[in-house]
Amino acid sequence: MFPPPPSAPRSDDTYVVRKLHPLVDLRCERSWFEELQSRLEKNGPWDDWGLYQLALEAEQSKRVADFDELQCLRCLPAFEPMEHQVATARKVLHEMGGRAILADEVGLGKTIEAGLVLKEYMVRGLVKRALILVPASLVLQWVRELNQKFGIPAVAQKRAYSWEYDIVVASMDTAKREPHRDTLLGQDYDMLIIDEAHKLKNKKTSNYQFVIQLRKKYCLLLTATPVQNDLDELYNLITLLKPGQLGGQSEFAANFVLGKRLPKNEDQLQETLSSVMIRNRRSEGNIHFTKRFVKNVPLLLSQEEQALYDAVTRFVRERYEESGGDLSSMLSLVTLQREVCSSRDAVFVTLVNLFKKTAEDSPIRAKIWELVEVIRQIKANTKAEKALELVKEMNDKVIIFTEYRATQEALLQFFRTHGLTAVPYRGGMNRGKKDWMMDLFRGKAQVLIATEAGGEGINLQFCNHIINFDLPWNPMRVEQRIGRIHRLGQTKDVKIYNLCTLGTIEEHIVHLLHEKINLFEMVIGDLDHILERFEQDDQSLEHKLARLMLESDNSRDLREGIDSLGSSLNRIRGEVQVAERSGDAPPLLGPGRKAGRKVEERS
Repeated sequence: MFPPPPSAPRSDDTYVVRKLHPLVDLRCERSWFEELQSRLEKNGPWDDWGLYQLALEAEQSKRVADFDELQCLRCLPAFEPMEHQVATARKVLHEMGGRAILADEVGLGKTIEAGLVLKEYMVRGLVKRALILVPASLVLQWVRELNQKFGIPAVAQKRAYSWEYDIVVASMDTAKREPHRDTLLGQDYDMLIIDEAHKLKNKKTSNYQFVIQLRKKYCLLLTATPVQNDLDELYNLITLLKPGQLGGQSEFAANFVLGKRLPKNEDQLQETLSSVMIRNRRSEGNIHFTKRFVKNVPLLLSQEEQALYDAVTRFVRERYEESGGDLSSMLSLVTLQREVCSSRDAVFVTLVNLFKKTAEDSPIRAKIWELVEVIRQIKANTKAEKALELVKEMNDKVIIFTEYRATQEALLQFFRTHGLTAVPYRGGMNRGKKDWMMDLFRGKAQVLIATEAGGEGINLQFCNHIINFDLPWNPMRVEQRIGRIHRLGQTKDVKIYNLCTLGTIEEHIVHLLHEKINLFEMVIGDLDHILERFEQDDQSLEHKLARLMLESDNSRDLREGIDSLGSSLNRIRGEVQVAERSGDAPPLLGPGRKAGRKVEERS
C-alpha cells in the first residue's frame, strides 16, 4: 500500500515516494506534486495516472481483511471445498498450530482437508517444503488430487533425486528404508502429512520410530480409526504429534484408562482430545450422500458344492471338539469354514497348506485328503455364474469384493473364459501395478475384482455398483467396502448386491447384517459405537459368530443364536442413539476400536 500524499504539502518538507514505479525512488526536496509531475512527464506512457489507480485498486483487492480467512480459497482451480472441510482447515491453522489428527469418518474428505491446510500455509509463505507419506497404492492418487484440485506441484517419489523437490509424495515403506531414510532424516520439512496414520499406533515399530525422528514444523495425521484395539494407540499417536500433550504413559493411564478400550474421566479426555483431533461425522451438518440400494441374492448350491460345505463343517467341528472348545486354536479352521462359502479354490489352497503342516502319521491327513477328493467332484461354480449374470445385466462398471486371493484368481479366469474384461486389485501388488490396474478399470475394463487389503483407501466414485462375492463376519469391513464408492463426489445412487448361499453360515450372516441390524442403511459412525459397546467383553462379533457356528447342533439353534446377537446389537443401537440425543455420546472420536483392525489377505 502506498501512503496517501499530504493534503497540503510544504516546499520545505522532505517526502520519500517509493514503488510508484520500478524506476522511481525519489527524494523530494521541493514541492512534492511538482517533482512527481516532472517525473511522470519524463517516464512516458508507463506513468499514466489511470494505470496507477488500477494498480492501487489491485493492491487493495488483495488486502487481507480478516486473519482467520483462508487465503487459498481465492486460488483453487475450479474446485470448491465443502463447508466442514473449510471449517476443519481453519481450526487446524488457528487453534491447533498446524499439528492435528484429522479423523473424519470414511468418505468425508480428509485428503481435501489436508490439501487445504497445506495450500494455505504455502500461500502465507509458511511452508515451502512438505513430505507426504501414504500407502504405496495411494501415492499417485494424492499427487493427482494436489495437482488438479489445489494447484500444488506435488511429485511422486520414484528415484533418489526425487527427494530434492519441494512437495514430495512417497510411500512409508520406501521412505523408512535405506538409503532414503538417512536422506530424509537429514532434512528439515515445513510440513509432514501422513495418511492411514493408524499404522503408527505401536511406538515400537520402525514406522513410528522413523516418523518421530523426522524434523517437521507442522504435522497432520490422517486416519478414520485413531483407536482400534487399545487406548494406548491413541496416546502414541498424540505423543507423535504433540509430545507431552497427555503427559507420561503412566500418567495417561492413571487419568483416563479404565480398561484396554474403556476410558474414564470422559469429559476431561474429550476436552483434551478436542485440542488435537478433529472428527466430522456423516450424521452431522449438511453433508449429503446419494442413496444406497441393497439387494440380497440367495443362491442354492449344487449337490456337489453342498456336499463340500457339509464335509468341511463336520471336519471343523470335529477339530473343535478335540481341542476341548478352545476357539483360539481354531482360527485357521474357522477361516476354512468361511472360505467354503466363497469358492472351492480358496478351500483347496488352505487344505493343501494344512496338509503340509500335518505330521505324516497323523490321521488328520487322511481326512484332509477326503475333502480334496470332494473338491474334485465339483464341476460348476454357482456364485461365479450368478456374478457373471449380474455384471452382464448391469452393463456398467462394477467392483467385486472377495476376502480371498484364490477366489480372486478363479474369478479372473472364469470371466476371461466368458469374454469379460476384469482386472485384479490386491495387497502385494507394487505401486506401479496397482496404478496400472486402476487405469485399466477406469478405461476399458468393466470389472475390478478386489480384496480388502488391496482396496484400502482408494477412491472409486466413478463406479456405483458393488457385488459382495463373500461377506466378512466383521460388519466394519463390509462398510469399508461400500465406502470405496459411497463417499463425497459420488453423483449416482449406490447399488450393493450380496451373494449368499442358502443352507450355510453365510445365509445367517446376511440375515444378521441386513435384517437384524440393518447394517446397509446405517452410517459408519453409528456402527462403530455399537460394535465398540458390544465388544467390551473383549470378544469380537467375529469370535461370537464362530463359537455359535461350532457349537450349534443344527440350523435352528444357529438361527436362534444369531437372532439373540442381533437383539443385543439393536438394544445397544438404541442406547447409543439416546446418548447422542442427550449429548452423552462416547467421547472417543475413533471409530471401531476393534473393527478397524488391520486387514490380512487370506489364501
